[in-house]
Amino acid sequence: MLIVIPGNIDRTDRGDGMDRTEATESAHSPQPQGDPAPDQAGGTRRRRWVRRTAIAVPLLLLLPLLSVLTALRVNYTGDLAEGTHTRNRDALWLGHAWVDGRKTGADVDALARRLKDTGIRDLYVHSGPLEHDGTLPKSVHPKARWFIDAVHEKMPGVRVQAFLGDVLADEDSDGMRLAAPDTRSAVVRSARQVLDTGYEGVHLDLEPMPSGDRDYLTLLDALRRETRSRDARLSVAAHQIDPLPNLHSVFGLFTEHPKWWSQEFFGQVARRVDQIAVMSYDTAQPLEGTYGGYVAQQTSLALEVTPPSTDLLMGLPFYYESNFTHWGHAETVPAAVRGVRLGLSRTDADRARFGVALYIDFAATEANWRSYKEDWVR
Repeated sequence: MLIVIPGNIDRTDRGDGMDRTEATESAHSPQPQGDPAPDQAGGTRRRRWVRRTAIAVPLLLLLPLLSVLTALRVNYTGDLAEGTHTRNRDALWLGHAWVDGRKTGADVDALARRLKDTGIRDLYVHSGPLEHDGTLPKSVHPKARWFIDAVHEKMPGVRVQAFLGDVLADEDSDGMRLAAPDTRSAVVRSARQVLDTGYEGVHLDLEPMPSGDRDYLTLLDALRRETRSRDARLSVAAHQIDPLPNLHSVFGLFTEHPKWWSQEFFGQVARRVDQIAVMSYDTAQPLEGTYGGYVAQQTSLALEVTPPSTDLLMGLPFYYESNFTHWGHAETVPAAVRGVRLGLSRTDADRARFGVALYIDFAATEANWRSYKEDWVR
């Protein structure tokens, strides 16, 4: 470190507690003969200990991180099994503009052209948000019936599901409280309301959802009874699975906003729904290779506990941001697709009920669509 003091004297720390000026003075001073005095010897030992500690501590902190990143990069290598492409069970998250009156027939025509010859079967169109008490004002999706009819006319075979969500409350913030039976009952009534409107399914996204939340499982049981009685679909947006054992528990010690679910809880959710879409983005991975390896791991972990009767969808980042949780240069569609195919190849290459979910239409670029079609649809 360069320190400037009056007189323009250079004082450069040499790392041993002695700056350049002190070193010069020392060179012209009489040097002690024989063994150093006890105080001087002790000071020298302390300085050496401090220097060694300053080097060792960062290395000890960095080694586990480097080990994890190396393992993820290795996980991004390997052969892709033949046929690990779309099963025509993919989904696309759509913004609110499709049901609030901002979109027109020309927009539907453009969407139909976009989806032609892809594997997209379901549209999750944002039709909320839910109120904190679980209710859903009809005024938030006034053009829903128009959009559903337009999709059926222009895109036969494509289903439209109501994408409903809300922020969950914690100790320090307001939001939905699933522990209240009245709130859960209201969410079920809201689901009934959108199905009456003509939606062919309910796609639920409640965040941040703690791993192991029994009230969430109770809600899903009630929603499944409702959707099954209507021959409709129940789907959910799911948190990522612990990349290391019990990581959600460790993470929970430092934050009220959990990021991961245990693999066991993921399986409990998957058994209660028709579709489960993993939000496999916002991973904080710094490189394409480590991100792709992470997605491969997530795909394998999810496949291991998702029953064959449930559609498992892995999320693709159809948007660009650069921040601590999502580095745009790393979280790319090509890396995600290769990671998905690697996980599928290693774990259950022939699984039929499998796909990808694209997040989100209004932020997608031509490059995103091209990568999806070339790497996954083919």
